[in-house]
Amino acid sequence: MRVLTIAGVALIAASLVTPTTQANEQLFISVCSYVKANDKSRLRKKLKEGRLTLRNIYTDLKCNGDNLLQTAYKAGANETGEYIVKRVSKKALAQSNVWDWANANGHAASPISTVLKGKLGI
Repeated sequence: MRVLTIAGVALIAASLVTPTTQANEQLFISVCSYVKANDKSRLRKKLKEGRLTLRNIYTDLKCNGDNLLQTAYKAGANETGEYIVKRVSKKALAQSNVWDWANANGHAASPISTVLKGKLGI
């Protein structure tokens, strides 16, 4: 009887976790697509709906293997990229080596790089 109760509780707990995981996955997909589309207002709205901050998700969220700022650079999403730089901590930006990546990939003259250089003090 006790084993049956524990199994039932585990089954209920597993069913509660799955929708949240799917909702977070959809939220992150939306964030990536708004960055690529250079849609700053929708990005801000989606983050607010999900009760997220760029500061908290920047290091962990990857869009096709790239971080959010690399995604903005590749898409030419200057407005959104500048917004990301302004909202993410200097430490997180430095740790991600995004400045070195931008230089190596020909994005040194981008408006995003101008804001990034100012934030990093380069």
